[in-house]
Amino acid sequence: MYSEAALRFDEIYDCTNKAVLTFITAKCGRTADICDIFQETYTELYSLLLRRGAGYVTHENALVMRIAKRKIAKHYSFLERLKMFVTPLPTHGENDDLEEIEDNFSTEDFAVNQVLLENAWQFLKSKPEDTRKIFYLTYELGLSIPEIAQLLSMSESSVKNKLYRTIKELRKLLK
Repeated sequence: MYSEAALRFDEIYDCTNKAVLTFITAKCGRTADICDIFQETYTELYSLLLRRGAGYVTHENALVMRIAKRKIAKHYSFLERLKMFVTPLPTHGENDDLEEIEDNFSTEDFAVNQVLLENAWQFLKSKPEDTRKIFYLTYELGLSIPEIAQLLSMSESSVKNKLYRTIKELRKLLK
């Protein structure tokens, strides 16, 4: 049975998650950090609801955005401090584990699709951070070009140029 705090969390999450994810994406220094900061934000919200009770939160959006801002600041200040003491280890691809092959795909089709996706991902990783953010905001969150331009403090024409130029390069690469 769900507790009152869990029900309130679900309610807050449902009405704030897209705005918070959009905010974190716009403010993050690296797209690889988005999921971690997003998860940390809602983990802290849930802990707060458990400690203070479901009735504690009156302004959901303001509270969750404030938590997200703190998580972003804390994440990057921690990374900067950590860089002084640790040299990064070489890493393998982020998606080393292949997902299970679905019944409607042949092994050959799956392998070809994996190669295409890996090539596309490697290409996008080579692009500047703002281009990766534009792709994420467009294709993952479904935001429009004017919305992205406003979030990233860029002109609409700049967003369009980066998006369409990269799509054109991607098509050329994958043909």
